[in-house]
Amino acid sequence: MISGTSEEVIRMRNWDLTVRGEPTADNILVGEFIAGDDAAFTQIVARYKDPIINYINMMVGDYDIAADLSQETFLRVYQNIGRYDSQYQFSTWIYRIATNLAIDEIRYRKRRGQVFYRNVWENQADGAAEEREFALRDSGRNPGDEALRKESGQVLGNAIRSLPFKYRTAFVMKEVQELPYDEIARILKTSPGTIKSRLHRARELLQRKLEHYR
Repeated sequence: MISGTSEEVIRMRNWDLTVRGEPTADNILVGEFIAGDDAAFTQIVARYKDPIINYINMMVGDYDIAADLSQETFLRVYQNIGRYDSQYQFSTWIYRIATNLAIDEIRYRKRRGQVFYRNVWENQADGAAEEREFALRDSGRNPGDEALRKESGQVLGNAIRSLPFKYRTAFVMKEVQELPYDEIARILKTSPGTIKSRLHRARELLQRKLEHYR
């Protein structure tokens, strides 16, 4: 297996990871990692690091915390890989870990009375999926247009993060991460019908929150 502590392994990678060649099925990489292939774990991190950071960021609204929680997610993957059931998709397992960490963070903030959020758009890495999804179409490059884009992104980001958690997770997983209904249902341990219902409710709530900005 990998030498050194799991924290050291992840730190050494420094998140500068790319996957070369044809994508390898997640379960094949998991099997190779269990068998002692360090490079397989490197590819797993490379494949999921940006989606997991962006997902957690949309949940907690703080990029620095999202980066820390994403590293904790991979640390738990490393430490608990033997518990992974290969009959399920690996993405289901890793998103469940990330979701639980996000829930813990939000509960901690509520207990401590520190529920606050940063502008998700200012903290996103270049090319983040949610920025491509939600940013206003750029009609010019003057300062007024840029200010409008940032303000609109902040309003939408805040509106999403103000949703009750069960609606927020359904919305972000489907509309931002573009996960299929069946997989979201497995991650959240519910039915696809419930996910569709939550997504419908999330859209309704967002429409109400944003109606003054049309």
